[in-house]
Amino acid sequence: MSVTKITTKEFDQMVQAAAVVLKNNAEFINSLNVFPVPDGDTGTNMNLSFASGAKYVAASSTTKIGEQAQALAKGLLMGARGNSGVILSQIFRGFSKDVADKTTLSTVDFAEAITAGAKTAYQSVMKPTEGTILTVIRYAANAGQRTAEKTDNLSEVADEIAKAADLALQKTPDLLPVLKQVGVVDSGGQGLVFVLQAFADVLNQRQPSNDVRAKFNVESNKMDQLVNQDHHESAQGQLNPADIVYGYCTQMTVRFGKGKAADKKFDYDTFYNYLAPLGDSLLVINDDEVAKVHVHTEQPGKVLAWGQQFGDLVNIKIDNMRDQQATIMETDAADQPKQQPEKSEQPRDLAIIAIVTGQGMEKLFRSVGVTSIISGGQTMNPSTEDIVKAVNQSHAKQALVLPNNKNIFLAAEQAEKLTDIPMKVVHTKTIPQGLTAMFSLNPEASLVTNQKNMDSSLEMVKSGQLTAAVRDTQINGFDIKKGQYMGIIDGEIQVISDELDVAATKTVKKMLDADSENVTIIYGQGASEQDAKQIEEFALKQDSELEVEIHQGDQPVYPLIVAVE
Repeated sequence: MSVTKITTKEFDQMVQAAAVVLKNNAEFINSLNVFPVPDGDTGTNMNLSFASGAKYVAASSTTKIGEQAQALAKGLLMGARGNSGVILSQIFRGFSKDVADKTTLSTVDFAEAITAGAKTAYQSVMKPTEGTILTVIRYAANAGQRTAEKTDNLSEVADEIAKAADLALQKTPDLLPVLKQVGVVDSGGQGLVFVLQAFADVLNQRQPSNDVRAKFNVESNKMDQLVNQDHHESAQGQLNPADIVYGYCTQMTVRFGKGKAADKKFDYDTFYNYLAPLGDSLLVINDDEVAKVHVHTEQPGKVLAWGQQFGDLVNIKIDNMRDQQATIMETDAADQPKQQPEKSEQPRDLAIIAIVTGQGMEKLFRSVGVTSIISGGQTMNPSTEDIVKAVNQSHAKQALVLPNNKNIFLAAEQAEKLTDIPMKVVHTKTIPQGLTAMFSLNPEASLVTNQKNMDSSLEMVKSGQLTAAVRDTQINGFDIKKGQYMGIIDGEIQVISDELDVAATKTVKKMLDADSENVTIIYGQGASEQDAKQIEEFALKQDSELEVEIHQGDQPVYPLIVAVE
């Protein structure tokens, strides 16, 4: 197969194919997270980031590759989520700048654009680390340049780029010891390999061949996370119930080969393609035994009947979203007087925007002076565009953003360049750091001074997080079994136990020292106030002079969060 130029037609096909492959393999990429915690969201972030870019490309009617690449870069920039999504956006930012004046691409043009993308990605990271997505794009770029010198066949160049990327991916454990310790390749690098392989498949007129769903046993709780996340995103905003096109949120689990009506063998594309025209927000996630389905539709009966042709149905759930939305709007209207800003439309001097999840957590951060909340964090990183919108809608002269998660740093830093008002990022990696930073805020100080002072205060607090392992693994000398509770202190797993209370008390004991004065315990989903009080009792036995506070955070993923200052 010989292709000597890429037109806008081929480029659109390449982008859309890559978006599909990332969507299909998001959970596999998530599974490569080094820590066995339920917030391994690299695949989700890369999927949503690239989907935003693909949407911009699909909406473009240009006949020039340069303009089309700029649309991709713009969509990726605005949709970038997590560090992996931001680096991906930087790769295609460099790519788009290099081809800005091109109508079509030759082999040399394509190879040089990939190289420009690699350089831009490296420059975007303060301390580039080898054994990551950066290594993968560098190997890919070098291979592209070498091959383009020998041939004008783009299908051959694209294949060599994809092969080199995969070779680099397999080497990432040798470059980053923690990957070898856990037995995985770099998750961001894996996502990029999927993108580059999809490009090569399109240029060679092949069907994408690297869908690894069959190799990955999708766990039920992971499928639930994707369904819940999709439903959360689609339900945002004050949507009039009458404007909901597909009114029934329909969910089911199909157990393959079971049931009297089952007469079809499951094929993902056949199964998915039948359901796609019936509604929107469609998710189909499967392993060898079951498929979990989520779709918004007007015909739930057809959805269920289709599922029955492949197996029996369990966990059936159908919700009338029009009724749900009407209830939500009534509740919001009842609460509106409490949430209304002061009548004065004068902008405030400074907005402090925190990224947190959980109703209790939102109340806690507002109580210490945060003015606006972006709902997000673990498993649901906000995009650059989400942050820009929150800042621009804050009615302030300037803004500080508290990510409370290191995986949001790059997206937040990109937002600094796009907001209508001056904005700075306070580099809070955890909820405890976010709370501590707020106590260093000086309303009379400048934006830059506040950022520096708040950043400096972060070393005053120790952050403890309790969560359950989502898979078996060995790391940091621990042999961790799925379901065991882990105590994570300042990003490092330090405690393992079969019981939450035991893991929690051991974690607190490790966090306390002679200088400790204050302990804050925040309980969320999977824990109770009684659990928090047991930790309080334990802490006071260690030091009766400690000041202990307990708050209900309602946060997911981490049943207990502990701060020690």
